[in-house]
Amino acid sequence: ENLPVIEDNFVKLQVKACALSQINTKLLAEMKMKKEFFPVGREIAGIVLEVGSKVSFFQPDDEVVGILPLDSEDSGLCEVVRVHEHYLVHKPEKVTWTEAAGTIRDGVRAYTALHYLSQLSPGKSVLIMDGASAFGTIAIQLAHHRGAKVISTACSLEDKQFLERLRPSIARVIDVSNGKVHVAESCLEETGGLGVDIVLDTGVRLYSKDDEPAAKLQLLPHKHDVITLLGVGGHWVTTEENLQLRILKDVMEKLSNGVFRPHMDEAIPLYEAKVSMEIVQKNQGRKKQVVQF
Repeated sequence: ENLPVIEDNFVKLQVKACALSQINTKLLAEMKMKKEFFPVGREIAGIVLEVGSKVSFFQPDDEVVGILPLDSEDSGLCEVVRVHEHYLVHKPEKVTWTEAAGTIRDGVRAYTALHYLSQLSPGKSVLIMDGASAFGTIAIQLAHHRGAKVISTACSLEDKQFLERLRPSIARVIDVSNGKVHVAESCLEETGGLGVDIVLDTGVRLYSKDDEPAAKLQLLPHKHDVITLLGVGGHWVTTEENLQLRILKDVMEKLSNGVFRPHMDEAIPLYEAKVSMEIVQKNQGRKKQVVQF
């Protein structure tokens, strides 16, 4: 469709890549934004085609990356989208389209968790649950970049091998795939009984195994385990949608400088996007899925 004339602070963008992430339908319902159909693909990278009269940061032909807002009517899986300039930053020249789209959201989430919610600093110990996930990988790299000691859990042998290959090395990889390893004990052992300073989880069990559905467990730690392994004055950051877009630019700089190396699958064509999104929504994919146009 022909898009209408660009509004004052909006940019018309030719999409070159769009990453797929789970849609938090519960959050949208709580924000009174639930509807029958949700636009899919909010992390986008592309080329500026037109700019509104009040746009000050961009001009046509600029290469940009950003995140469409929660209330956006546009899907990133379009050839052309309209987006407010404040949701975009310039894409570094050496960063590919798929890397940019595939890193921006997880980079923002890792920043939010480690900088704004837990004040990460050199020498602190960090437990990152499910470190081989797309988000976990970026969080580990940011923690190492800040000089932290990183411990991580692995949900399979393949994940464990992936984490053990990461450089700088992770202090300890805890394999929780058989359900027998006690995460709290391993963390206390690694920290000399002091406990970790920061925990980033991917969900926790609030009740006993008997009271919670098996599908929800997915090798998640119990809340009491997390409390046990936290050190005095430690921070526990649980997974929430918390996008602070002002740090987009720094995420891209770290991607450009090699601090972030995204854990991504091969880029997929647009016609495979529906099948890939179904896998993502079921939380079955390990690597970040990015559609390349």
